[in-house]
Amino acid sequence: MENVLAILLAGGAGERLFPLTRNTAKPAVPFGGAYRIIDFTLSNCINSNLRRIFILTQYKALELTRHIRAGWSIFSSELGEFIEVIPPMKRIHEDWYLGTADAVYQNMESIRSESPHLTIILSGDHIYKMNYLEMVSWHRRSKADITIATIQMPTEEAPRFGVAEIRPDDYRVVGFEEKPDHGHPVRSAFNPDMISASMGVYVFNTDILLQALIEDAADPESAHDFGKDVLPNWLNRARVIAYDFRDLNDKTARYWRDVGTLDAYYEANMDLVSVVPEFNLYDKRWPIRTRLVQQPPAKFVFAQEGRRMGVAMDSIVSSGCIISGGRIVRSVLSPGVRVNSYCEIESSILMPNCEIGRYTRIRQAIIDSGVSIPESVSIGYDPDEDRRNGYTLTAGGIVVVPAQAEVFA
Repeated sequence: MENVLAILLAGGAGERLFPLTRNTAKPAVPFGGAYRIIDFTLSNCINSNLRRIFILTQYKALELTRHIRAGWSIFSSELGEFIEVIPPMKRIHEDWYLGTADAVYQNMESIRSESPHLTIILSGDHIYKMNYLEMVSWHRRSKADITIATIQMPTEEAPRFGVAEIRPDDYRVVGFEEKPDHGHPVRSAFNPDMISASMGVYVFNTDILLQALIEDAADPESAHDFGKDVLPNWLNRARVIAYDFRDLNDKTARYWRDVGTLDAYYEANMDLVSVVPEFNLYDKRWPIRTRLVQQPPAKFVFAQEGRRMGVAMDSIVSSGCIISGGRIVRSVLSPGVRVNSYCEIESSILMPNCEIGRYTRIRQAIIDSGVSIPESVSIGYDPDEDRRNGYTLTAGGIVVVPAQAEVFA
């Protein structure tokens, strides 16, 4: 894609994913066993032939930066391709990034140095498959100044999203309401039974983007956010067009997940272990790439009759895992996990390098990276006991055992 620059926002602290984000940025949180959350947006970029990418980081970015450096060094500088991780440098003012728009504003000189005709703004914390080239083509055919990617959602989901009001004759966005809490959100021009929710993906003519950012930065009342401030302020000043998301996941329902909360993160992982998964990781036409850590193959040991049998059913088991006489059901195991004899793991996510002691039972839980669980522990069976042990319990009943937690037998 000539003369298109991608800016991937990856600086969020991810407070709603705490404690998984205690030591790392949200886009670097492991997902689906072998991946990090950011890998899905980056894979969309590569599969869309979008190969000039700025990644804007801020919060606890060391692990994220190392992941990008080690896993995404696949670009040719001789062909004008690059992926640049840019930390906040206070080049324009003395504050850290104040919002999504301010993050891009503070990197205006980097944008100008590339002289892109179009700039696409992306988020590093969503799980989906999308061909950005199709959106750019729609932007050009529509002679748009700004294009907003929208996805059809049930009306009851409106309070979670920015909702676009779209004119049906030319798909021009004439209204934009951030997280409406009333019972009558505007219906989608693409489907009157649904709403059109913003996906946080925007294509700008670069000259419009720079002008919008300069004006937003000068507004003392602004929260410096694209959805809350920049887009609503430009609806009547520019040609803003909606692009209806076309899912490449080849399922009945369109798949796009914001994994910004612990419950949403858990459910999106569980989507992967269904017999017919809602999100297809195995599509060779749209591969999901990541950093491949050198690990031996997964190993299952003890096949004796009775309880001592290393087995995993309806689960994802990553490289380096050893299932030593334990039983895994409907779970996601990240690289380097060790499950010892007589364990029962059900509907859970085990992060990299966890070790689960003998006779331990875990149900509907997320075990953070590097946690060592001693023998004969039960997690996810008694909420009061889990709380007393200092674990996090979500509104949906998921137990989260954080890294460096003291786990009691």
